[in-house]
Amino acid sequence: MRQTARKSIGQALADLSAEFPEEEIKESKLRFLEAEGLVEPERSPSGYRKYSVEDMERLRYIIRAQREYYLPLKVIREHLDAIDRGLEPPALSGGPTVPTGVRNDTAADLLRSDRSDVRVSRRELIKTAQITEELLVQLEGFGLVRTRSGSKHYDADAVVVAQAAGELAAFGIEPRHLRAFKTAADREIGLVEQVVSPIRRSREDGAEGRAAQAVEEIAALSLRLHATLVRTGLRSLR
Repeated sequence: MRQTARKSIGQALADLSAEFPEEEIKESKLRFLEAEGLVEPERSPSGYRKYSVEDMERLRYIIRAQREYYLPLKVIREHLDAIDRGLEPPALSGGPTVPTGVRNDTAADLLRSDRSDVRVSRRELIKTAQITEELLVQLEGFGLVRTRSGSKHYDADAVVVAQAAGELAAFGIEPRHLRAFKTAADREIGLVEQVVSPIRRSREDGAEGRAAQAVEEIAALSLRLHATLVRTGLRSLR
């Protein structure tokens, strides 16, 4: 016999945050998923959301599909619809649709902790990324690596960039050559901002959640497109 106990939105967030500590799961995300019809918690007489065991299972499925396989909501919706009809959804297999190097590196353990809480000193960054002080100075000079705002510490992203730059240096690719990556990234960020800003400024319920979801999906699609274009272009060099 299944459990019938239902959780408040606060309890649901606490459980999901504990299960997926590397994800920043906010109440706005749950409200957004509800607005999109992906999960439909019951309401108490006073209007409070109550999440059932089945609701929590759906939320876990959605988070895993987004985090590990970068599936867009349209595809996730199709999977959930199949489950609702008593069918087996397509298997979540094959790994993420972004280059594995983006997610797997020697700093993986560091990155799997809460990214917003990661703080490393200059010495720790050099040691973890296995680079020299000279290389770090160059990376900072070209704006590729920087400390967190208002702090002398670096975050997890700085570790990944420094490590990648160190490995590229072994092929003779210097920080000055990487400015093109930074320029391209800034342009992509500007494009995403153009799409997301109107959504975020909307006064509709769940606007913040829709904006956050748009950022996640555009980022995943951008990475997929970039990786495919690079792979296609490099075929002639093999």
